Amino acid sequence: MRNVIIVGSGCAGNTAALYTARANLKPLVVTGHEPGGQLSLTTLVENYPGFPDGINGPELVENMRRQAEKFGAEYVNGSVVEVDLSRRPFRIKIEDAWEEARALIIASGASARWLGLPSEQKLIGRGVSSCATCDGFFFRDKEIMVVGGGDSAMEEAIFLTRFGRRVTVVHRRDEFRASKIMLERARKNPKIRWITSAVVDEVFDVDKGVVTGVRLKSTKNGAVWEEPVDGLFIAIGHVPNTKVFQGQIELDADGYIVSKGGARTSVPGVFHAGDVQDRVYRQAVTAAAAGCMAAIEAERFLEAEGH
Repeated sequence: MRNVIIVGSGCAGNTAALYTARANLKPLVVTGHEPGGQLSLTTLVENYPGFPDGINGPELVENMRRQAEKFGAEYVNGSVVEVDLSRRPFRIKIEDAWEEARALIIASGASARWLGLPSEQKLIGRGVSSCATCDGFFFRDKEIMVVGGGDSAMEEAIFLTRFGRRVTVVHRRDEFRASKIMLERARKNPKIRWITSAVVDEVFDVDKGVVTGVRLKSTKNGAVWEEPVDGLFIAIGHVPNTKVFQGQIELDADGYIVSKGGARTSVPGVFHAGDVQDRVYRQAVTAAAAGCMAAIEAERFLEAEGH
C-alpha cells in the first residue's frame, strides 16, 4: 500500500514528489509516456527563477528528480494504463502491475499538438517551439512564423512581435477560430503578416540542425512555395493527458481536470498539478508551484485520516 502515487515526472510531478518525500510519505512517481514532461523537449530555459545564466530543460527536470529521490521518492518507468478511483484505496495499473494508494496526484501534463512532420520533430528546441513565452526571446530581430488560427495563435503572434523583425501567421483556412477581439488585435499589429489557406509541408534544415525556412502548400490549389524563417511556433492547441481518467474524475469538454478548489478534484484524495488542469499559464514555474500545492493538500488529507 502506497501513501501517494504521483502520475507524471515533469516540473509538477517532481515538485510534488519532493514535498511528499520530505513529508516522509515515500511517494511512488510514475514517469509517464513523456518522462520529464515538456521541459525534456526544451533546450535553454531562461525564465526559471534561480538560474541567471539559464539552464537546459532536461537538466532542470533531472535535478528536480534527483532532489526528490534524495528524500526517498521512488520512480518507476512506464505509464498508467488503467485506474479504479471508485473506492479507496485507489487502484492504479502501471503497465502490467497494479498498485494501491491512499492518495493520488495527477501531474500527467498536456502534450502540445504538433504538425506531425518528421523534420518538425527533429528541430524541436532548435527553432521549432510550442511556447512563445518560453522561447520568444531567442528570436530577437529574426523572422518568425506562427501556425494556427485560434486565440492561442493570436496571443503567441502578438507576443512574438516584441522580439521578431516580422511575424507571419499561417492558417489552413481563410477563416479563423479566434475570438473577434483577439483577431482584431492581431490584425492591427503592423509587424504581423498573414498567409491563409496554406499549411506547412516541410521544415528546413534538419542537416544544419536549425530552422532556416519552411515549405508551404496551398489548401486551395496545391501550389507549393518556400519561405525563409528562423523560428517556427506551433500554436494549434494542447491535449491534456487524461484519457485514462475519463469517467473516473470530472473533466471538462477538452479533457482538462475540473478543479474543485486548490488542488482538489471531484474525487476526495485525488489531486491535480500542472498543465493537466492549467490551460492558461503552462510555465515550468507555475507547474512546480502546482506540484507543491497538490503535495501539501495530499499530506493534509492523509494526516486528517491518521496516516
